[in-house]
This record gives sequence, structure tokens and C-alpha cells, in this order.
Amino acid sequence: MRSKLFRGLSALALGAAMSATATAGAYPDKPITFVVPSAAGGSPDVLSRLITTQLARDTGATVVVENRPGAAGNIGIALVKRAAPDGYTVGYGNINTLAVNRSLFKRLPYDVDADLTPVAHLFDLYNALIVPADSPIKSVQDLIDRARKEPGRLSYGASGVGTTGHMGGELFKSMAKVNVMFIPYNGGPAAIQDLLGGRLDYLFVNTSEATPLVKSGKVRAIGVSSLKRLALMPDVPTLDEAGLKGYETVAWGGVVAPKGTPPEVVATLNAAIQKALQAPEVRTGLATLGAEPASGSPAEFKQLIDRETAKWQQIIDGAGIEKLD
Repeated sequence: MRSKLFRGLSALALGAAMSATATAGAYPDKPITFVVPSAAGGSPDVLSRLITTQLARDTGATVVVENRPGAAGNIGIALVKRAAPDGYTVGYGNINTLAVNRSLFKRLPYDVDADLTPVAHLFDLYNALIVPADSPIKSVQDLIDRARKEPGRLSYGASGVGTTGHMGGELFKSMAKVNVMFIPYNGGPAAIQDLLGGRLDYLFVNTSEATPLVKSGKVRAIGVSSLKRLALMPDVPTLDEAGLKGYETVAWGGVVAPKGTPPEVVATLNAAIQKALQAPEVRTGLATLGAEPASGSPAEFKQLIDRETAKWQQIIDGAGIEKLD
């Protein structure tokens, strides 16, 4: 009797395990909505579509990109927060929405730790430190020396408060111990035009934006924000090499899901993303845009988010940057 009961319970347990495996293995079996918290055509959108297109090929699922710009990305991430935690609505989260904004805004419509589940680190982007082609500043040390000689006279800009151009500039100020003016712009092109017109002394801009300007002879790149030299600008030293030891600003991006998304679904999606990032067309596309593919588990992505949150909170608080509404 006991033997029959044991066999019966074992059969039930095996059946339940097989059912759970089948359910997990079925994901994804309907369209996935991928929320991008920025406008169509921008770098986050282009990079996301490059990866989601490959993800759809690999999984056979339809992946629909939904652009939800506004409020420095906060609107789109709040949409992800409110979605059903089933893996069928996920979103693009980056250094701003998952790290910088937590210290920059008085309040956010989401809590990164309580409302979101990290899924995968997608890629890293870096900035170039550029000056006008006719600038007397030829190196990072030249810039530091001049800024120290003329405190408060030099200026740099960025395409908005809290962007990596701004944060990278504040990190530079802190590490170089210089006093320079920051001028926020409504978009990168306006800042670049003022640099070319001599109304700004330097900028930190994405390497994909800087490369054509350097090649045209309009600007000179004197440093990059990575810890190692970049394939896109192999002759340009890192700021770390130039004397600011440990300087690094990474415009990283990744994928997040609503809190409560089943671990097996998160793992399945992470594995599919890792595969997509290895596709030759994805790697070529990323390289063209100045991005480097990332890798790692959801836990490792969470560790990155935590490190970056602490790093930029220290910079924002130290610079006395006024909180945004």
C-alpha cells in the first residue's frame, strides 16, 4: 500500500515538474513589447531595435518596440513597472533611468529596487572629450592646466542635465579639481554648434558623434572616457592614461522587467539576449554606433546598477546639483 502511494506521489511530482518545465519552455509564445523610453531615431532606439530584431529572429517571437519618451526616460520605465510581470512587457533601462535619475530627481514614478527586475546588460557606450580644432588645448593636461590657471573662465556643455556628457564633465571637475562652468543645452547638436563657434571650450560627447567631426577636421579629440582605448578612436588616449587615474564614464544600457517576473522567464530572456549579442550583424551594428556588446547574468547587471547608483550619487551631491522635479 505504501509502495503504491509512494509511486503515485512520485508520478504526481514528476508530472508537476514536467508541466512547470513545459510552461517555462513555452516562453515566449506571444508578442513581447519592448519599451524604449526615448524618441524613435535616437541612439537608445536604434541600438534597441538592432538587438530586438535579432532577438525576434532567434526566438521566433514578435518583438514590438514601443517608444515612450519624456521626463528623462522616467515615463517609459514607469510603464514597465505597471505591466504584468510575465515577461511580455520589458524595457530598455540605462545609466540615467536606473542610476543617475535616482539622485537627480526629487521623486520618481518608480523604485528601481522595489518595482523592477534586472534582466540583462546589453552594451556600453563611451564619450570623447573634444575641443575645437583651433583650440590651444592639445591634451587633457593642457585643459587641466588652463582651467586651474583661469578658474571659472572655461565652459563645457551637454545635451541636458544628468546626461553622460554632463555627468562625465562633473566627474572630470571633481577628479581634476578644477572650477569650470556647465551650460545645459536642449539637445546635442546645439552644444556642438556652440563648440564649433567658439562659445564653449570643450564637450564630452558620444564617440559615434565625435568621430565624423574629428575626421572632418572640425574638432580634436583629446581623450576618451573608457578605461582602455577604443577601436573607434585607437589613437586617442583614455583620461585614465592622461593622468586622471580611474576616470570612467560609461553610457551603459540594458533590459529590465516588472518586479515579480518569474526567475525562469528572466533566465530564458537573458540567455536569448546573450545569443543575440553574439550575432555578427549585431556586433557590427553596435561597433558602427560606437557601442561594445556586454554580457552577464541578471545578478551581475544588478551589481552594475548598484555601483553606478552610488558613484553618481556621490558626484551629484558633491557638485551640489539642484534636484529636478
